[in-house]
Amino acid sequence: MQKFTLTLVSVVLAGSGLVGCANMDETQRTTGTGAAIGAVAGAVIGGATGGGNKGKSAATGAVIGAALGAGGGYLWSKHMAEQKAAMEQATQGTGIGVSQTADNRLKLDIPSDVSFDSGSYEIRPGLKPVLDRFAGTLNQNPATTVQIVGHTDNSGSDAVNNPLSVNRASATRDYLVARGVAGQRIAIDGRGSHEPVADNATAAGRAMNRRVEIFVAEAAR
Repeated sequence: MQKFTLTLVSVVLAGSGLVGCANMDETQRTTGTGAAIGAVAGAVIGGATGGGNKGKSAATGAVIGAALGAGGGYLWSKHMAEQKAAMEQATQGTGIGVSQTADNRLKLDIPSDVSFDSGSYEIRPGLKPVLDRFAGTLNQNPATTVQIVGHTDNSGSDAVNNPLSVNRASATRDYLVARGVAGQRIAIDGRGSHEPVADNATAAGRAMNRRVEIFVAEAAR
């Protein structure tokens, strides 16, 4: 256990050291943060699944987690940071959330009152200027890929909600393609009501669950 603790601390401190260097750019600092987080996550997973040899498994998990956390498969580059800033400006005051995910993707969280009427997959007029700006940033950064995921609340059955969530993602993709974004860059998915972010027992919670999420990623090289 002592050996495992030292190994884990070394990995985490290595990642934290990267974050703390004053002369490193944003990409390097983000990568360092990912390494530290990945190390801890990997250690927890390794420890939980290692059976009678949890110390060794957790240490191995920390090393693997650090490697995954450092890249996460994705790179938070200067272009990604610029795209995030552009979308923050374009969505200001709209209720659309713009964030960087733990695995270095740009996420747009679009609530239903901005995106689609209840039971519909026709894009609302208020969302179109945002998607226009978004398409422009995508066309300026052709190395990125996009995933669009539709969600619903739990009103109605899966037979209704599952295809509705896919259709909303599809409509968003089609809008972007019509504005010059290559269709092969965009993957879509619909999760129906199966991934709520709020309590479906309340009207406010159901409104939060009716949403479209858009993820933009730049593969690490």
